[in-house]
Amino acid sequence: MAKTANINVRIDPETKSMAENLFSSFGITITDAINIFLRKSIMEGGLPFEMKQPHYNVQTEAAMKEARDIMEGRIQVKSYSSARSLFEELDSEEDDTRC
Repeated sequence: MAKTANINVRIDPETKSMAENLFSSFGITITDAINIFLRKSIMEGGLPFEMKQPHYNVQTEAAMKEARDIMEGRIQVKSYSSARSLFEELDSEEDDTRC
């Protein structure tokens, strides 16, 4: 009988369920997948994939910065009481540009 060691991992239930579904489609369990990951890491001498920060184009970076600034209150944005009031203002702005 092979000796084994236990590893306890905390993970959110949705991720666990998605991983179980994925790995079961390959005919393996999460335990099998973790063993594969660890063995491949040992063979590679590190993580078996490249880790890097994502890079976005200039427009995406600017939009993300603007969203962060809005969330942190550095940029004040106009709010509307309803979708109707938003669309009414958009329609009036469109009418103003046609003149």
